[in-house]
Amino acid sequence: MTDTHDKQATPAQTMRATVFHGKDDIRLEAVPLPHPGPGDVVIRITLTTICGTDLHIVRGEYPVRPGLVIGHEPVGVIAEIGVGVTGYAVGDRVLVGAITPCGQCNACLSGHQSQCGHGHDCEALGGWRFGNTLDGAQAEYLLVPNAQANLAKIPDDLTDEQVVLLADIASTGISGAESGGVTLGDRVAVFAMGPIGVCAAIGARLLGAAMVIGVDGDDTRIAMARSMGVDVVLDYRKVDVVAEIRRLTGGVDVAIEALGTQQTFENALRVLRPGGTLSSLGVYSGKVVFPYDAFGAGLADYRIVTTLCPGGKERMRRLIEMVRSGRLDLRPLITHRFKLADIAAAYALFGERRDGVMKVAITP
Repeated sequence: MTDTHDKQATPAQTMRATVFHGKDDIRLEAVPLPHPGPGDVVIRITLTTICGTDLHIVRGEYPVRPGLVIGHEPVGVIAEIGVGVTGYAVGDRVLVGAITPCGQCNACLSGHQSQCGHGHDCEALGGWRFGNTLDGAQAEYLLVPNAQANLAKIPDDLTDEQVVLLADIASTGISGAESGGVTLGDRVAVFAMGPIGVCAAIGARLLGAAMVIGVDGDDTRIAMARSMGVDVVLDYRKVDVVAEIRRLTGGVDVAIEALGTQQTFENALRVLRPGGTLSSLGVYSGKVVFPYDAFGAGLADYRIVTTLCPGGKERMRRLIEMVRSGRLDLRPLITHRFKLADIAAAYALFGERRDGVMKVAITP
């Protein structure tokens, strides 16, 4: 099924965009329409979404500059192409990852695109630019830097909704299993069954895990995890999840933390077998403490790894192929749909976790 979009860019000089002004203060405003410099492309957004990281920004838990357009999960149509970008045409449908590496710096060439140094060495979180250091995707148009490295063409037989969640939560969640080294026959526990946690569980299954256990305390998320194929889902309100996971497995090979709290991090440590790996995806806003007994006093050969969403067009292409082959279908996670004009209502619903929301789709 092919989405039908206009082929020409608008002649207007402004666009509507979701602008951050301060804690709990976002506004839909008219802002200047972007135009590409050398190596850049401007896309017309046809679909985007709201991420938990956007909530951290709006709540003042992650600092960005006032006046920034937020959002980092874009699907769109090429509207304008800068000098030096080849192999693309105005009207091409494209997916852009939340992480936009330059492809040339030390970090990118060493396989750490998420820590991109923008042509130089490396920078912590440097690959995350949309809605962080550059204007983001909750708008009518988006300027994509280093476009040659970041535009993945969408096949005509896939819809926007089939691919939009690949930009961030699929890439992030699956990378939690990849970084954790999940392999054939592993036992895996995933703490928090939000969208990223569900994707981490799916990633563990795709990599060959024999058992995947999810943990949450929200009825909607527990039901969604089960419907998406998580083998066992434990409700922390009803059971001692550490004891139950250890009873079921004797200790997991990989524990994936997908929320970013002290409790989930500590529980992930406590369910590991000696020599196991804790793969941390959560965004932490305070100190994380390592209790010595949960950490084997530092002598239990535990491995702790952190991951920021992999990006770039090759990562997106591979994820698109997983969708195209029928092995990955995240459409059930899109539970609500809004127009850009109603972005404030979408944030309220998503932030308050009302009405069984998992992910919201935003169209112009």
